[in-house]
Amino acid sequence: MITLGIILLVIGLLIKIPILWTLGVIALVIGAVLLILGAAGRAVGGRKHWY
Repeated sequence: MITLGIILLVIGLLIKIPILWTLGVIALVIGAVLLILGAAGRAVGGRKHWY
């Protein structure tokens, strides 16, 4: 999710499409929240591990 956010951010900035930039920021934030929750040992979506 974090990688997808970074890719959308870069594409949005290079092509100057604001909606891609916004979606990239949203994906980046969601990915960071999931990373923090997973690192804290909390179950995310009913699973403790995502493989």
